[in-house]
Amino acid sequence: MTKPRSAATMLHVDLDAFFASVELLDKPHLVGKPAVVAHESGRSVVTSATYEARRLGIRSAMPLANAQRLCPNLIVLPPHRELYTAASRTVMQIFRDITPLVEPLSIDEAFLDVAGAGRLFGSPTEIAALIRSRVRDATGLTCSVGGGGTKFVAKVASQRAKPDGVLIVHPTRTLEFLHPLPVSVLWGVGGVTGEHLRRLGVNTVGDLAALPIATLRAAVGEASSEHLHNLALGHDVRQVNVTREEKSISNESTFEYDVSDPAEVRQQLLRLSLKVGERVRNAGVLARTVGIKIRWDDFRTVTRSRTLPEPTGVGRQIYEEAVQAFHELDGQGKRVRLVGVRAENLVGADSGGSLLWDPYEQWRDAEQAIDTVSQRFGKHSVTAAALLRPESQAPDRNFTKPTTDSANP
Repeated sequence: MTKPRSAATMLHVDLDAFFASVELLDKPHLVGKPAVVAHESGRSVVTSATYEARRLGIRSAMPLANAQRLCPNLIVLPPHRELYTAASRTVMQIFRDITPLVEPLSIDEAFLDVAGAGRLFGSPTEIAALIRSRVRDATGLTCSVGGGGTKFVAKVASQRAKPDGVLIVHPTRTLEFLHPLPVSVLWGVGGVTGEHLRRLGVNTVGDLAALPIATLRAAVGEASSEHLHNLALGHDVRQVNVTREEKSISNESTFEYDVSDPAEVRQQLLRLSLKVGERVRNAGVLARTVGIKIRWDDFRTVTRSRTLPEPTGVGRQIYEEAVQAFHELDGQGKRVRLVGVRAENLVGADSGGSLLWDPYEQWRDAEQAIDTVSQRFGKHSVTAAALLRPESQAPDRNFTKPTTDSANP
């Protein structure tokens, strides 16, 4: 069993309103105003919102149209993924310069175990201040840092410190910190579980900690009861995992209008597949499974996946599998609102088999050449020819499986 920490050497660092903050770096005149990152379209959703926008009730994943109703003067900032990736790399390297024990959770947050960094950099509070200073100096961005004796406490503390703050909870004060908080801060307490707990009179973490385990088990089940009971008592044995691997790589897009023309759907699948293929290659992995996500105009969402005989990082192959999965759907008479492509079951780039004849060898060479050109001249300096053709002027009313593929790069 892992020995409890005697100091708050588990840190959680979270960049503040990351995407929005990156977009505002070269727009200082917009700082302090309500703004969101989103595509300028009535069908778009909010990717990120500044704190000024959040105070008006605007949140990530909210339809942009709803956000604009809440704030008619809302500033809409188009997203630039390459800027976020570059900023994230800089920040993660800052973390690793302080400790090798870094576990990225996403592009804008990570856990750090700084137990071995004290001799060089001081106390957890001093290390938190150093991190924030280095991040600000290197990127112009702010971050919030939470510290505790466990991952859970560190994560909760960073959320309570937002924006642009630090909150370090010494292990001896863990329960004093946790118990007054709403029970919703516990990982695993969502809408349904929260309602079950409220019926039992459980509103705070302390309420749950005091609840007999048998009562909790009857309300939320065996596995969830043990998990929530441990968190409420401040128990969390998880350590920083420096070998954490991305489980899947995906991209999705919402159409400007509901689409019924299969050619338009295939063209978007091609665009997304090439993006996913590029990200797979950049991550140094291959995908054993390709999946798609389709949202119909009635908001019903379906997913399908296909497992490959050999793992791939070729966008063209990802596209062909995605198209096959799409045509296997019963889409007769339906319109598409959103499409997504996903690469999963990721393995190391050296896991590919050695086929005597590889039908995608030329595509692989072509896409690697595109990667090289894009790295030198920019993301959109070269692309597939099929992505440049105009969209159909007279979309088909219904889906029919085509006899030929009209989206060949």
